[in-house]
Order: sequence, then C-alpha cells, then structure tokens
Amino acid sequence: MSESAGAPSSKLVLLVDDDESLLDLMDHVVKKDGFRTERAMDGIEALAKVAALEPDAIVLDFMLPSMGGYEALRELQARGHGHIPIIVVTGRAMDAKSIEMVKQEPNVKGFLQKPVRPAMLTVTLHNLLGTAPPGGPA
Repeated sequence: MSESAGAPSSKLVLLVDDDESLLDLMDHVVKKDGFRTERAMDGIEALAKVAALEPDAIVLDFMLPSMGGYEALRELQARGHGHIPIIVVTGRAMDAKSIEMVKQEPNVKGFLQKPVRPAMLTVTLHNLLGTAPPGGPA
C-alpha cells in the first residue's frame, strides 16, 4: 500500500475564518479526512501564509476583519496565486447575483453557506484536489 499523489496527506488546505470555533471545527473535519491544514484568522494573515506555504486549496470565509474575503481573493490573483482553488464560505445572506459574481472568479471552485456541513466541505475538497477519502483499513 503506497501513498499515491492523490493521497489527502499530500495536500495542504489553508482554512481562513475569524470565528475560532468554526475554524476549530473545520480544522478537525479536514484533518480527520487526512488533509494537512494551516489556519489564518483574517485576509492579511491568509495572504502571508499563502506566500510562505503555497497551499493546495483555500477555504475562505467571505466576512473577515481588516481585509474581506473578496479583497483577499482579488489580492491572491494579483500576487500570482490565482491558480490555487478556493472554496468560499459565507454566513451572510447574499443575493443570487452576488453569489454568481463570486463564482465567476477564476479560482473560486466552490461556494458553501454557513453553517458548513462537514460532509459537503470534505467532499468538495476531495473532488477539487483529486483525492480519495480515507476508508480502507488503517
């Protein structure tokens, strides 16, 4: 049993949210599915961690202090990180037009409403990164 390139353990997911309890939950769920994680509490910290770590995917809350999710998204593109797939997470009620505008961004590959269902988050990550959820014998 060798680790394939599609093993979740080979993928780093940056989780960005200013709600520490939600960050803890997402961190637990994503790690439980085998991914490595890094955390950021705002857009500025997220940009620094992306530059330093080059994560394979980003789960980005849209409502963040100091630099909102949309600004962080655009800044990532401007800094040459537009190839990193992003799953946008929001608790804010957004109209269909706003949601479609966000989904049109080239690196936005998923959009989840809060409360985030753990299974939806992990399925979206596995599909996005071409990994398989752990399920075989340990």
